[in-house]
Amino acid sequence: MLLAAAVLAWPAAAARSRMRRPAAAAWWVPSFGAGVPVVACAGALGAVLAGVGGALAGVAASATAWRRWRARGKRRDRTAAATGLVDALGLLVAELRAGTHPAAAADAAGRDAHPGAAAALGTAAAAARLGGDVPAVLRGVAAPALQPWLGRIADAWTLADRHGVPLADLLEAVRVDVEHRARFAAEVDARLAGPRATAAVLAGLPVLGLLLGQAIGADPLRVLAGTGAGQVLLVVGTGLACTGVSWSARIVGGAVPT
Repeated sequence: MLLAAAVLAWPAAAARSRMRRPAAAAWWVPSFGAGVPVVACAGALGAVLAGVGGALAGVAASATAWRRWRARGKRRDRTAAATGLVDALGLLVAELRAGTHPAAAADAAGRDAHPGAAAALGTAAAAARLGGDVPAVLRGVAAPALQPWLGRIADAWTLADRHGVPLADLLEAVRVDVEHRARFAAEVDARLAGPRATAAVLAGLPVLGLLLGQAIGADPLRVLAGTGAGQVLLVVGTGLACTGVSWSARIVGGAVPT
């Protein structure tokens, strides 16, 4: 049970960095809620098929699979958010260079942008229109996928306000930086498809071994489900496989710049 709980609660590398900032991490706490029914169903199915050991193995395996599925979704969201921000910044720079007031320019740029960029620029536009602190507002936007870039936009806005540097030029530099970093991250992520596939195949080999043993009449499923030693081996083996999957994902994910 402790092994299953550890796999379920073990945060990913990106989540651990957010946990150092409680305010920024508040959005993460309920994010596993949708996976609880999946994990519970997997545990119940494992209990029916292989008793207590099957329940623990089902919980650990489903929790690991859910976390990997969520991590893949977050990678897609991060890429889409960066691409959307690049497009929105391009329009914002064009509006500023055409002489549009920053509030109106931010409002126009965020109108048809990616949801995260639209929310950030819309909030910035409202703050600029009311004479508020635009950099502070940008840093406070709840958009985890865009947080590093919004901080740079806020720095550019602060520099323009304090020293009179053209805001359009500063935001264009930020746009180019975001575009280059997002393109590089996408290229690295694509090149890591092979290692990810290899890790998935290796994780599935024990299941294949069980099926082959069952096919030749060794009946490993009866041993795992019907004996005390088999129950222990089922839990330990599943825990080691889940640990290997999580560790491989951490190593591969560490190569992708954020």
